[in-house]
This record gives sequence, structure tokens and C-alpha cells, in this order.
Amino acid sequence: MLNQVALAHSLAILTGTLYLLLYVIGLVAPELFKHLFNAQFLGANVASLLPEKISFSYFVRTLVILVITVWIFGYAWAWLYNQLARYPIGILLNTSGG
Repeated sequence: MLNQVALAHSLAILTGTLYLLLYVIGLVAPELFKHLFNAQFLGANVASLLPEKISFSYFVRTLVILVITVWIFGYAWAWLYNQLARYPIGILLNTSGG
């Protein structure tokens, strides 16, 4: 059984930290940021769609929304895992032959 709150917290913390790290990389080394960002999309020039500068309030709003969304997703993921872990796989797939 997974602890739902612990999983949600850990995913939210890691996601927020990664967002902050990428923001700092974008400020300090913009070319490296563009390379890392484009690498997620198999090298497509997706970074060119991003604005050159974002306001601090936009950055904070995005961070808050991202962390809340990931927390909810993590909690739901652990809840679903715990529900599915209660039953052997044969019951779920009805492979018992009966």
C-alpha cells in the first residue's frame, strides 16, 4: 500500500524543484535551457514558442498551479494503486476460468 499523502508531497516537491531549476537555467544559460527544453520534443524547436521574458507574478502563478496539479495527480495515483493492489490480477482479468 502506498501512502497517498507522502506520494503526493514527494511528487509536488520534486516537480516544484525541477521547475525552479529550469527557471534558473533559463536565466543563467538560455542556450542550455533551449537545448534541454527542445530535447523533450525530440529536437523540435518548441522553445521558440516560449516568450523571451516572463514576469515574476506569472512565474509564481505557474509554479503554484503546477505544484497543486501534481499533488492532486500524485494523490489520485496512489489511491488508484491502492485500490488495484487489493485484488489479485486474476480477479481483475477474470482469468480464473469460472
